[in-house]
Amino acid sequence: MFKKIITRFALVIILQSVSIFIYSAELPTKPKAKYVFYFIGDGMGLAQVSAAEAFLAAHEGQIRFEPLHMSKLPVIGLSTTYATNRLITCSAAAGTALASGFKTSINTIGMNDSRTSPLYSIATKAKAKGMKVGIITTVSINHATPAVFYAHRPDRNDYYEIALQLPESGFDLFGYGGIKDAKGKNNDLADAYDNAVSNGYKIIKGQEEFLSLKEIPGKIIVVNDRLEDDESVPFIIDQTPKDMPLSRFVEKSIQLLDNPEGFFMMVEGGLIDWACHSNDAATAIKEVIDFDMAIGAAMEFMKLHPEETLIVVTADHETGGMALGNALMKYESNLNLLSYQKVSQPVLKQHFQEFRNTKCKNECQFEEIFPILNKDLGLGKEIPLTGYDSAQLKLAFEASITKKMPYDNDENNYLLYGDEEPLAVIAIKMVSEKSGIGWTTWAHTAIPVPIRAKGVNKEKFDGYIDNTKIPKLILEAMDIPQ
Repeated sequence: MFKKIITRFALVIILQSVSIFIYSAELPTKPKAKYVFYFIGDGMGLAQVSAAEAFLAAHEGQIRFEPLHMSKLPVIGLSTTYATNRLITCSAAAGTALASGFKTSINTIGMNDSRTSPLYSIATKAKAKGMKVGIITTVSINHATPAVFYAHRPDRNDYYEIALQLPESGFDLFGYGGIKDAKGKNNDLADAYDNAVSNGYKIIKGQEEFLSLKEIPGKIIVVNDRLEDDESVPFIIDQTPKDMPLSRFVEKSIQLLDNPEGFFMMVEGGLIDWACHSNDAATAIKEVIDFDMAIGAAMEFMKLHPEETLIVVTADHETGGMALGNALMKYESNLNLLSYQKVSQPVLKQHFQEFRNTKCKNECQFEEIFPILNKDLGLGKEIPLTGYDSAQLKLAFEASITKKMPYDNDENNYLLYGDEEPLAVIAIKMVSEKSGIGWTTWAHTAIPVPIRAKGVNKEKFDGYIDNTKIPKLILEAMDIPQ
């Protein structure tokens, strides 16, 4: 009898063990993000995206919004952006929050708000885990947003010191802007490029050399063929066949970074912000579209690894107080007018400077500037001008060409022209206004920005959250301890 009891007891234990094993085997494993794309549209609020979508539709003769790739991501939320010491943030403070998960003070790079301790980014943690890391931007690679992923400095303007910290990260790929102040502010210090090379990095110059790579040759810094002021890539509106669109750069970077351990890639559309600082709607919209095409490249890659990929798209802040509507146009829009603009505000400024240097050595007349306005912007040609418009342009012409500012007060002049060339600013803003785009500032705003997501743990990016939560959710998706 006792023997039968023992036998039955043993049989029950075996059956329970088998049941537990079968049940455990049937439990779904927690998904993990092996491939992470973190897209940051600098200055890109909801208005910038909506303007791009309305522009694309208007180009086809439609009154609607043509969805961008980012708008097709299944989850959308909102994020607050404030810094610890100011409601309206900057790229350094907001970038640090997006990279590390901690708030900091204005102009601080990868440090706490008292600037006494470093804050480490999710890119650093991904690298420590064994993933490859790429940091990609259309501005200089030691500018605020890319810098917060690898550097720790009390001031975002410490470009040289930030550049020296770049090799310490050990990240696999940087591109495709250059290094600002590579030899220091006075151009008298040891070259930061040489420092990177001596620390194991190879400098890849131009798209031909970059696109010819079959695999990543160790750690690389890739620099576009042509760079503008501050070592940024030219605006997409000004690019030539020698330049590489951001989407092509991202496609090749994916190919080079793909490996069995996965990768983390941060991609910044930094020039969206710069265009919006100038209230340059046409240039900003084309930068958003270029940025969105890079998101499309990530979405194509995701089709190969749908269960292991996470794509997150957000912004550090909104710039310019952009709106789809203004007092001049009231309820009307004519976004097709933006198609007549052929150059960005900085290039238009160059054209005006060339005009001043060649034709205004003695004296020149306001009417002589119109061939440039016609050709570069369509103003006075495809875009009719009123008497009020001409008066505004003439006032700006005098400020730019003869240096006769409208006001003795710098603050009043700033309200009119910001910190830029008066004639270029007014002419560009006039195209924006006549298209139906409004602006409220030359600076940033505090309005919350969208977050979009697809892939592992995408649903957690829904709702109304602070920017510090975004990197924590990404770490959770990667199964990396916070």
